[in-house]
Amino acid sequence: MFASRGFRLSALFVVLLTMFSVVAVDTAEARRGGSFGSRGTRTYQTVPATPTSPGITAPVQRTTAAPASTNRGGIAQTTAAQRAGWFGGGIGGWIIGGLLFSGLFGLLFGAGFGGFGGFVALLVQVVIIGLLLSWLFGRRRQPAMAGAGNASPYAARQDWQPGGGSASARPRSDASAASQRAGKRDEIGLGNRDLDAFEQRLTELQGAYAREDYETLRKLTTPEMMGYLAQELGTNASQGVRNEVFDVRLLSGDIAEAWREGQDQYATVSLRYESRDITRDRTTGQIVSGDDRITDVTELWTFVRRGTGPWLVSAIQET
Repeated sequence: MFASRGFRLSALFVVLLTMFSVVAVDTAEARRGGSFGSRGTRTYQTVPATPTSPGITAPVQRTTAAPASTNRGGIAQTTAAQRAGWFGGGIGGWIIGGLLFSGLFGLLFGAGFGGFGGFVALLVQVVIIGLLLSWLFGRRRQPAMAGAGNASPYAARQDWQPGGGSASARPRSDASAASQRAGKRDEIGLGNRDLDAFEQRLTELQGAYAREDYETLRKLTTPEMMGYLAQELGTNASQGVRNEVFDVRLLSGDIAEAWREGQDQYATVSLRYESRDITRDRTTGQIVSGDDRITDVTELWTFVRRGTGPWLVSAIQET
Protein backbone atom coordinates (compact mmCIF):
# COMPACT_ATOMS: atom_id res chain seq x y z
CA MET A 1 0.00 0.00 0.00
CA PHE A 2 2.79 2.43 1.00
CA ALA A 3 4.63 1.76 -2.27
CA SER A 4 1.66 2.73 -4.43
CA ARG A 5 1.93 5.54 -6.97
CA GLY A 6 -0.69 7.63 -5.16
CA PHE A 7 1.11 7.40 -1.84
CA ARG A 8 4.45 8.35 -3.42
CA LEU A 9 2.95 11.42 -5.07
CA SER A 10 1.28 12.45 -1.82
CA ALA A 11 4.51 12.03 0.10
CA LEU A 12 6.41 14.02 -2.52
CA PHE A 13 3.86 16.82 -2.24
CA VAL A 14 4.22 16.92 1.56
CA VAL A 15 8.02 17.02 1.36
CA LEU A 16 8.06 19.80 -1.23
CA LEU A 17 5.43 21.79 0.69
CA THR A 18 7.47 21.51 3.89
CA MET A 19 10.67 22.61 2.19
CA PHE A 20 8.86 25.54 0.52
CA SER A 21 7.40 26.61 3.86
CA VAL A 22 10.86 26.70 5.45
CA VAL A 23 12.20 28.85 2.62
CA ALA A 24 9.14 31.14 2.62
CA VAL A 25 9.35 31.80 6.36
CA ASP A 26 13.04 32.68 6.06
CA THR A 27 12.47 35.49 3.53
CA ALA A 28 10.62 38.36 5.14
CA GLU A 29 9.18 41.33 3.29
CA ALA A 30 12.03 43.67 2.45
CA ARG A 31 10.70 47.23 2.63
CA ARG A 32 8.42 47.05 5.66
CA GLY A 33 8.38 44.50 8.41
CA GLY A 34 11.67 42.82 7.49
CA SER A 35 15.24 42.91 8.77
CA PHE A 36 17.90 43.52 6.16
CA GLY A 37 21.03 45.51 5.41
CA SER A 38 24.28 46.08 7.31
CA ARG A 39 25.33 47.88 10.50
CA GLY A 40 29.08 47.65 9.99
CA THR A 41 30.84 45.64 12.68
CA ARG A 42 27.61 45.67 14.75
CA THR A 43 25.51 43.87 12.12
CA TYR A 44 25.39 40.68 14.18
CA GLN A 45 24.79 42.43 17.51
CA THR A 46 21.46 43.12 19.15
CA VAL A 47 20.29 46.74 19.22
CA PRO A 48 19.77 48.39 22.63
CA ALA A 49 16.27 49.37 23.74
CA THR A 50 14.98 52.94 23.58
CA PRO A 51 11.73 54.54 24.73
CA THR A 52 10.40 54.32 21.16
CA SER A 53 11.41 50.63 20.85
CA PRO A 54 11.57 49.37 24.45
CA GLY A 55 12.51 45.80 23.56
CA ILE A 56 15.93 44.48 22.61
CA THR A 57 16.00 44.09 18.81
CA ALA A 58 17.56 41.01 17.22
CA PRO A 59 20.55 41.31 14.86
CA VAL A 60 20.01 41.92 11.16
CA GLN A 61 18.68 38.78 9.49
CA ARG A 62 19.45 39.39 5.81
CA THR A 63 22.88 40.83 5.19
CA THR A 64 26.00 40.52 3.07
CA ALA A 65 28.26 41.79 5.85
CA ALA A 66 31.06 39.45 6.87
CA PRO A 67 30.74 38.31 10.50
CA ALA A 68 33.34 39.55 12.97
CA SER A 69 34.92 37.07 15.34
CA THR A 70 34.48 39.36 18.35
CA ASN A 71 32.94 42.71 19.11
CA ARG A 72 34.69 45.59 20.83
CA GLY A 73 34.04 44.14 24.26
CA GLY A 74 35.47 40.75 23.31
CA ILE A 75 32.11 38.96 23.36
CA ALA A 76 31.89 36.25 20.70
CA GLN A 77 29.66 37.07 17.74
CA THR A 78 27.11 34.76 16.17
CA THR A 79 28.97 32.22 14.08
CA ALA A 80 28.27 31.41 10.47
CA ALA A 81 27.19 27.91 11.50
CA GLN A 82 24.50 29.32 13.78
CA ARG A 83 23.21 31.61 11.06
CA ALA A 84 23.18 28.92 8.38
CA GLY A 85 19.74 27.76 7.29
CA TRP A 86 18.42 24.32 8.11
CA PHE A 87 19.53 23.09 4.68
CA GLY A 88 22.29 25.67 4.21
CA GLY A 89 25.27 23.84 5.72
CA GLY A 90 26.75 22.55 8.94
CA ILE A 91 26.32 19.20 10.60
CA GLY A 92 22.59 19.76 11.11
CA GLY A 93 22.07 20.36 7.41
CA TRP A 94 24.07 17.26 6.48
CA ILE A 95 22.12 15.07 8.91
CA ILE A 96 18.73 16.32 7.78
CA GLY A 97 19.69 16.11 4.12
CA GLY A 98 20.93 12.56 4.57
CA LEU A 99 17.73 11.47 6.28
CA LEU A 100 15.54 13.04 3.61
CA PHE A 101 17.42 11.65 0.64
CA SER A 102 18.09 8.18 2.03
CA GLY A 103 14.68 7.79 3.65
CA LEU A 104 11.82 9.80 2.20
CA PHE A 105 13.22 10.01 -1.31
CA GLY A 106 14.02 6.31 -1.21
CA LEU A 107 10.36 5.68 -0.47
CA LEU A 108 9.21 7.87 -3.34
CA PHE A 109 11.23 6.01 -5.94
CA GLY A 110 10.84 2.50 -4.65
CA ALA A 111 14.27 2.09 -3.11
CA GLY A 112 13.24 1.17 0.41
CA PHE A 113 10.73 1.07 3.26
CA GLY A 114 8.99 -2.11 2.27
CA GLY A 115 6.09 -3.28 4.40
CA PHE A 116 4.96 -2.19 7.83
CA GLY A 117 8.47 -2.29 9.29
CA GLY A 118 9.62 0.18 6.69
CA PHE A 119 6.76 2.49 7.55
CA VAL A 120 7.76 2.42 11.22
CA ALA A 121 11.30 3.34 10.17
CA LEU A 122 9.89 6.27 8.24
CA LEU A 123 8.01 7.50 11.32
CA VAL A 124 11.17 7.23 13.42
CA GLN A 125 13.10 9.32 10.90
CA VAL A 126 10.33 11.92 10.81
CA VAL A 127 10.53 12.22 14.62
CA ILE A 128 14.32 12.60 14.45
CA ILE A 129 14.01 15.29 11.79
CA GLY A 130 11.45 17.13 13.92
CA LEU A 131 13.77 17.09 16.93
CA LEU A 132 16.69 18.32 14.84
CA LEU A 133 14.62 21.14 13.39
CA SER A 134 13.50 22.18 16.87
CA TRP A 135 17.10 22.15 18.09
CA LEU A 136 18.35 24.17 15.12
CA PHE A 137 15.44 26.61 15.39
CA GLY A 138 16.30 27.20 19.03
CA ARG A 139 19.93 27.91 18.12
CA ARG A 140 18.82 30.37 15.44
CA ARG A 141 16.73 32.23 18.00
CA GLN A 142 19.46 32.52 20.65
CA PRO A 143 21.00 35.77 19.34
CA ALA A 144 17.58 37.43 19.38
CA MET A 145 17.13 36.62 23.05
CA ALA A 146 20.57 37.72 24.16
CA GLY A 147 20.36 40.47 26.73
CA ALA A 148 16.55 40.56 26.62
CA GLY A 149 16.38 40.93 30.38
CA ASN A 150 18.66 43.96 30.56
CA ALA A 151 17.01 47.24 31.43
CA SER A 152 17.55 50.23 29.18
CA PRO A 153 19.82 52.95 30.64
CA TYR A 154 17.70 55.51 28.77
CA ALA A 155 15.44 57.67 30.87
CA ALA A 156 11.95 58.27 29.47
CA ARG A 157 12.10 61.42 27.39
CA GLN A 158 10.63 63.32 24.47
CA ASP A 159 13.78 64.98 23.19
CA TRP A 160 13.30 64.34 19.48
CA GLN A 161 10.07 65.97 18.41
CA PRO A 162 9.52 65.62 14.66
CA GLY A 163 7.13 67.96 12.93
CA GLY A 164 7.87 70.72 15.42
CA GLY A 165 8.85 73.30 12.85
CA SER A 166 11.80 73.71 10.52
CA ALA A 167 15.26 72.64 11.50
CA SER A 168 16.43 76.26 11.68
CA ALA A 169 13.73 77.03 14.25
CA ARG A 170 15.22 74.64 16.78
CA PRO A 171 18.05 75.57 19.13
CA ARG A 172 21.41 74.50 17.77
CA SER A 173 24.32 72.93 19.61
CA ASP A 174 27.21 70.67 18.77
CA ALA A 175 25.19 67.74 20.08
CA SER A 176 21.42 67.39 20.18
CA ALA A 177 19.47 66.80 23.38
CA ALA A 178 18.90 63.24 22.21
CA SER A 179 22.62 62.76 21.79
CA GLN A 180 23.43 64.19 25.21
CA ARG A 181 20.94 61.90 26.93
CA ALA A 182 22.07 58.87 24.92
CA GLY A 183 25.35 59.04 26.80
CA LYS A 184 28.02 56.54 25.79
CA ARG A 185 25.78 55.00 23.14
CA ASP A 186 26.26 58.07 20.96
CA GLU A 187 30.02 58.06 20.38
CA ILE A 188 30.00 60.69 17.64
CA GLY A 189 27.70 63.38 19.09
CA LEU A 190 24.75 63.57 16.70
CA GLY A 191 23.30 67.04 16.25
CA ASN A 192 19.87 68.33 15.32
CA ARG A 193 20.89 68.54 11.67
CA ASP A 194 21.56 64.81 11.73
CA LEU A 195 18.15 64.09 13.25
CA ASP A 196 16.52 66.24 10.59
CA ALA A 197 18.39 64.30 7.92
CA PHE A 198 17.14 60.97 9.32
CA GLU A 199 13.54 62.20 9.26
CA GLN A 200 14.00 63.45 5.70
CA ARG A 201 15.48 60.12 4.56
CA LEU A 202 12.46 58.30 5.99
CA THR A 203 9.94 60.26 3.92
CA GLU A 204 12.17 60.41 0.83
CA LEU A 205 12.82 56.68 0.74
CA GLN A 206 9.17 55.73 1.26
CA GLY A 207 8.10 58.16 -1.45
CA ALA A 208 10.72 56.91 -3.93
CA TYR A 209 9.75 53.32 -3.21
CA ALA A 210 6.07 54.04 -3.84
CA ARG A 211 6.96 55.75 -7.16
CA GLU A 212 9.36 52.94 -8.06
CA ASP A 213 11.97 55.65 -8.54
CA TYR A 214 15.16 53.61 -8.77
CA GLU A 215 17.41 56.61 -9.37
CA THR A 216 16.32 58.35 -6.17
CA LEU A 217 16.60 55.12 -4.18
CA ARG A 218 20.22 54.77 -5.32
CA LYS A 219 20.98 58.23 -3.94
CA LEU A 220 19.38 57.46 -0.58
CA THR A 221 20.71 53.98 0.15
CA THR A 222 23.85 51.87 0.16
CA PRO A 223 24.35 49.47 -2.77
CA GLU A 224 23.33 46.53 -0.57
CA MET A 225 20.10 48.19 0.49
CA MET A 226 19.38 49.20 -3.10
CA GLY A 227 19.72 45.55 -4.09
CA TYR A 228 17.09 44.42 -1.58
CA LEU A 229 14.65 47.17 -2.53
CA ALA A 230 15.12 46.59 -6.26
CA GLN A 231 14.52 42.88 -5.75
CA GLU A 232 11.20 43.49 -4.05
CA LEU A 233 10.11 46.07 -6.61
CA GLY A 234 10.94 43.59 -9.35
CA THR A 235 8.89 40.90 -7.61
CA ASN A 236 5.92 43.26 -7.34
CA ALA A 237 6.17 44.10 -11.04
CA SER A 238 6.30 40.44 -12.03
CA GLN A 239 3.17 39.81 -9.95
CA GLY A 240 1.35 42.73 -11.55
CA VAL A 241 1.04 44.80 -8.36
CA ARG A 242 2.40 48.08 -7.01
CA ASN A 243 3.08 48.87 -3.35
CA GLU A 244 2.17 52.45 -2.43
CA VAL A 245 3.33 54.09 0.80
CA PHE A 246 2.21 57.67 1.33
CA ASP A 247 1.14 60.18 4.00
CA VAL A 248 4.33 59.32 5.89
CA ARG A 249 4.81 61.27 9.12
CA LEU A 250 7.37 60.65 11.83
CA LEU A 251 5.77 60.48 15.28
CA SER A 252 8.79 59.97 17.53
CA GLY A 253 12.40 58.89 17.37
CA ASP A 254 15.31 57.91 19.61
CA ILE A 255 19.01 57.32 19.13
CA ALA A 256 19.80 53.68 19.88
CA GLU A 257 23.54 53.99 19.25
CA ALA A 258 26.00 55.87 17.06
CA TRP A 259 29.63 55.04 16.42
CA ARG A 260 32.61 55.48 14.12
CA GLU A 261 34.45 52.88 12.02
CA GLY A 262 37.47 54.38 10.30
CA GLN A 263 36.19 57.14 8.02
CA ASP A 264 32.58 55.94 8.30
CA GLN A 265 30.01 57.05 10.85
CA TYR A 266 27.01 54.87 11.75
CA ALA A 267 23.80 55.75 13.56
CA THR A 268 20.97 53.38 14.46
CA VAL A 269 17.74 55.17 15.44
CA SER A 270 14.27 54.03 16.47
CA LEU A 271 11.59 55.54 14.24
CA ARG A 272 7.88 55.39 14.97
CA TYR A 273 5.94 56.73 12.02
CA GLU A 274 2.50 56.61 10.48
CA SER A 275 1.60 56.04 6.84
CA ARG A 276 -0.86 54.52 4.42
CA ASP A 277 0.50 51.24 3.06
CA ILE A 278 -1.49 49.49 0.33
CA THR A 279 -0.84 47.26 -2.66
CA ARG A 280 -2.76 47.85 -5.90
CA ASP A 281 -3.27 45.89 -9.08
CA ARG A 282 -1.11 47.64 -11.69
CA THR A 283 -3.82 47.32 -14.36
CA THR A 284 -7.11 47.95 -12.57
CA GLY A 285 -5.87 50.06 -9.65
CA GLN A 286 -7.89 47.98 -7.20
CA ILE A 287 -6.48 47.40 -3.73
CA VAL A 288 -5.34 43.79 -3.39
CA SER A 289 -3.59 44.06 -0.01
CA GLY A 290 -3.73 46.44 2.95
CA ASP A 291 -6.31 49.01 3.99
CA ASP A 292 -6.42 52.61 2.82
CA ARG A 293 -6.10 53.99 6.34
CA ILE A 294 -3.42 55.45 8.57
CA THR A 295 -1.37 52.87 10.46
CA ASP A 296 1.77 53.28 12.53
CA VAL A 297 4.86 51.13 12.70
CA THR A 298 8.10 51.20 14.68
CA GLU A 299 11.35 50.24 12.99
CA LEU A 300 15.08 50.63 13.52
CA TRP A 301 16.86 52.43 10.69
CA THR A 302 20.63 52.51 10.43
CA PHE A 303 22.36 55.30 8.52
CA VAL A 304 25.98 55.55 7.38
CA ARG A 305 28.07 58.35 5.92
CA ARG A 306 31.66 58.78 4.82
CA GLY A 307 33.26 61.78 6.50
CA THR A 308 30.92 64.74 6.13
CA GLY A 309 29.01 63.22 3.23
CA PRO A 310 25.25 62.59 3.16
CA TRP A 311 23.60 60.03 5.39
CA LEU A 312 22.58 56.86 3.50
CA VAL A 313 20.15 54.19 4.68
CA SER A 314 22.17 51.02 5.32
CA ALA A 315 19.73 48.81 7.28
CA ILE A 316 16.09 48.53 8.32
CA GLN A 317 14.98 46.21 11.13
CA GLU A 318 11.60 45.33 12.56
CA THR A 319 11.22 45.73 16.31
